[in-house]
Parts: sequence; structure tokens; C-alpha cells
Amino acid sequence: MLVQLEQIDKRYQELEEQIATPEIASDPKQLQKLAQERAGMESVVSKYREYQATAKSLAETRAMLNDGLDEEMTTLVKQEIASLEAQLDHQLQELTLLLLPKDASDKRDIIMEIRAGTGGDEAGLFAADLFRMYSRYAQAKGWAIDIINANESGIGGFKEIIFEIKGKGAFSRFKYERGVHRVQRVPVTESSGRIHTSTATVAVLPEAEEVEINVSPDDLRIDIYHSGGAGGQNVNKVATAVRITHLPSGMVVICQDERSQLKNKTKAMSVLRARLLDIERRQQEEETAKQRRSQVGTGERAEKIRTYNFPQDRVTDHRIGLSLHNLNRVLAGDFDQLIDALATDDQAKRLQEQLA
Repeated sequence: MLVQLEQIDKRYQELEEQIATPEIASDPKQLQKLAQERAGMESVVSKYREYQATAKSLAETRAMLNDGLDEEMTTLVKQEIASLEAQLDHQLQELTLLLLPKDASDKRDIIMEIRAGTGGDEAGLFAADLFRMYSRYAQAKGWAIDIINANESGIGGFKEIIFEIKGKGAFSRFKYERGVHRVQRVPVTESSGRIHTSTATVAVLPEAEEVEINVSPDDLRIDIYHSGGAGGQNVNKVATAVRITHLPSGMVVICQDERSQLKNKTKAMSVLRARLLDIERRQQEEETAKQRRSQVGTGERAEKIRTYNFPQDRVTDHRIGLSLHNLNRVLAGDFDQLIDALATDDQAKRLQEQLA
């Protein structure tokens, strides 16, 4: 790893020298390209140089033990050596984390799909709770939310809701939400006060660029029809809803949220590309080729990744065994603590794999 760090440092110095030349300074495109490459190395190089400075201090301090020091000074020098060794170990761990492969999708916008699982109407209400939770979180980050398609359950819940979140780093935060979410509470309709358990599934797909996923028009069947549901007098006058069927896979995408047929078609194609990219990514990772549902399972209660327990005011993430007793705050979109813990656990696992 130290050899790799030395090569990165050397390349960083080369870039600084190139950027300083008149030829590069007069070429905006080349200047931008080299500046971006340098910026991507900056944090690693800065930390590596801190590591080098600490290593130099440690070597110099160890050498002091050969200078015939008295007992008191020897004790002080040994304490300083122990402190510098601990600092060096910490800096080495930070460098290892910085060198971990980055997920290329982390900076992408995302498409989220929430579906009611087991539990009837209560599952639909829970799906609506999750949508509000994610919406508030995104709004707090300054990210834009756009509903693509919603299938309401009729009592304020959702059988399914698909929406887009646009914002730098959206996938890096939301990717840990993929899976089955379970809620335990007394439903409003439960007269006996019995605690009810239901689930909703969450899928998180990084948006795909058009150039990444080439979808042939011959592989598509596009149907245009009248939108359904609430929307006033205009809702059924003009056919604007779009249903796209991807013939090779049988995948169907529906979008009817916009009043413009073109906008609905654009959104539907965005969802289709994201789903196809998700499948391709899984195949590239040498996992078993599965349908998009493999991300969230079947929605059965036993497959849960997280439980929201209302009687105990508790949220538990079962992947890392973390419980928080601030359920209302989490549902209000304040769940950075959960995501940070999941990200740290993910980093630790990847670090362990790399060191092994």
C-alpha cells in the first residue's frame, strides 16, 4: 500500500508541474481535466504526507534513546514514541479507507420504489410513512423530489409509489435503505388495541445515463391511455399516461403523474433504464441474475432489515444491531445516525476484506 501511496504522491507532483506550465494554462479543457485528476488525489496525498511527517518524527524520537538520556528523559521519550506509534497506526487506517474502491454510483441521482408488503391496508399506510420520511430527509439535504407514479390504496396509503430524488450523493446515502422494512403498532382501525405487524419493501436504483443503457425502440411497446385517479376535469380528457413494456425482459413501467405525455414518457424511460442498469450491475458483480425484486425480497416479515416499533418508541436496524429510541424523529426524516452507522459498518467490512 505504501508503494501505491508513493506512486499517487509522485503523480500528484507531476500534475502540479503540468498545470503550472503555460501550455496547459492556455488550454482550458486540458487544464480542467488535469485539475479534476489532481483534486481526486488531494485528500489521499494530504493524509499520506501527514503520515510521512509522523513516521519521520517517530524515527527521530526513537534515535534519541541512543543519546545516553537519564531515566526521567528516557521515560518521557518512550511515552512520546508510544503516542507517535498510535498516531501512525491511526493515519495508516485512514489511508487504507481512502484507498478503498469507490462506488461509481454514489454521486448519482436515484429512483426509489416503495411497495406495500404484508399487512393489508396498514402496509399501505406504512409505505406512505416511509415516503414522507424519505421526502423530508431529501428536503433537509436540499435535494429535489419528483413523483413518477403512485398507486394509492384509498385510505391515505400507497400500494406502490415510485419517485426520483435528484441531488449530489443521493445514492451514497439512500443505498442502505434497500430491503424490507417492518412496522409494529396499533392500527387506527384496530378497536381492541392489538399490535399489528406489517411490511413495505424499498428499492433504490441509481439513475442510468442514456449512453450507458442502450434500449432499442424495437424492444419497446408503448401504450398511451387516460390517467386515472384524482386530478380534476382534465384528468380523463387527454390521453397522457404512458405504459412502456420492455419486451425482452417483460418489464413494465407506468407513469401518469405528469399532464404531458412527453414528460411521462421521459420519466418512464428513466425508470426503465435504471432497472436495466441495476440488473446489469448485479450480473457484473457475478451475482446470480435475478429480477429487480431480489433487492427487496418478497416482503415477508422474516426478511426485515429494519423494524419501527411504536409501543417501544424504537427503531432497530437488524443488519448492524443498532437500536434508537427516537422513532418520531426518524420518521420525520432525521435518520443520519442510522445511515452513518451503516456506512461505517460497510467501510469496516470492505477494509477487512482488503487487508485480508
